[in-house]
Amino acid sequence: MIDRAVTVAVGLLVVAGPAAAQQVELAGQVRPRFEVRDPVEGLGTVEFTSMRTRAALAASLDRSVSVFVQLQDVRIFGEESGTLTDYSADGLDLHQGWVELGDAEADRWSLRVGRQEAAYGGERLVGAVGWTQQGRSFDGLRVRFRPSDDVVVDGLAFRLGNSFATGISEDESLYGIYSTLAAAGSLDLYGLLHTRVATFTDLSRVTVGGRWVSESDAATWRLEGAYQGGDSDGPVLSRNISAFMIGARVSTQLSDDLTATLWYDHLSGDDDPTDDEIRAFDTLFATNHKFYGYMDLFLNIPAQTAGRGLQDLAVKASWDLGEGRSLGADLHTFHLAAADGLETGRLGEELDLTYRWGYASGVGLTAGLSYFVAADAWSTVLGNPDEDQVWGYAMVDVTF
Repeated sequence: MIDRAVTVAVGLLVVAGPAAAQQVELAGQVRPRFEVRDPVEGLGTVEFTSMRTRAALAASLDRSVSVFVQLQDVRIFGEESGTLTDYSADGLDLHQGWVELGDAEADRWSLRVGRQEAAYGGERLVGAVGWTQQGRSFDGLRVRFRPSDDVVVDGLAFRLGNSFATGISEDESLYGIYSTLAAAGSLDLYGLLHTRVATFTDLSRVTVGGRWVSESDAATWRLEGAYQGGDSDGPVLSRNISAFMIGARVSTQLSDDLTATLWYDHLSGDDDPTDDEIRAFDTLFATNHKFYGYMDLFLNIPAQTAGRGLQDLAVKASWDLGEGRSLGADLHTFHLAAADGLETGRLGEELDLTYRWGYASGVGLTAGLSYFVAADAWSTVLGNPDEDQVWGYAMVDVTF
């Protein structure tokens, strides 16, 4: 029934679209990826192949009205016992479906309503998480205001959970103002409000901050920082929120083919979860894969650092091998930000090697190999197995 409904809906869009629209475009993506990780606790060596398949339709209507619909299927090879007997389309979903009034790239005002991706400021706090096969999208609206060619201001209102819906017990929302100013580089200023009304604990977290990206003949750099305030009210303990994040990056071209980058991030932590203050910075809805190592050992911060925050010092190098090929090498050293009372806050080191090849127009081949050397705090503080880890992958990404 699901397959039939989706087929009919897409068919109607394709057939009816040209009659009502000035322009209709179709697009798609197929992205299979093989991964192997050793060890995985309780399982030993794990290997699998996942695949993302997307099909999209974009229509431009009269009076600067546009519509975008994107269907997505995500699955692991072999998860169905056989397509003859299992055809339920469990991995099929609507990834995006929105209507926009006004031209977001040119008009003074525009409004986008529906399910949509959102990616801001390098995706430090709000991102689409493109690395994961399923990705992230939000249900809600975006209002964009362009007071001049150099300033863009977005107002966001996203509904993350609705207790009225079946199976959902919490009301959760994300509101925000995000502005970008093209002055002396690019300056972002923002304020975000994350609220949750739950059975046991209510949350109201405010995040304010900024991000500055600029360059000179010698280097490019990025500076950013954010502060979080608010409160978390529970039946036993009510806590105030006071946390911060700072990040810095500087890159320089060592030769025509070699770029080097020095990178540091500090996310505050909390060494006393029983008092009345939360000092651990929460990365909200970030694309953390881009920041804290490609092995994704710290995707959920602060949960995956036991609320003690994170320090990440990294040295990165990228070689342009020519003919659309490149090789990257990133070396991270991870420490807890709040290490009071501990013998050591060192979590370990991670080396990421990444090879990319633009095989043809719209076709990319990527392979990676990562190694994590566990230090004392990785097991004694976080409770992880005291073992080094290896992760490798190979991926084909075709877009059309």
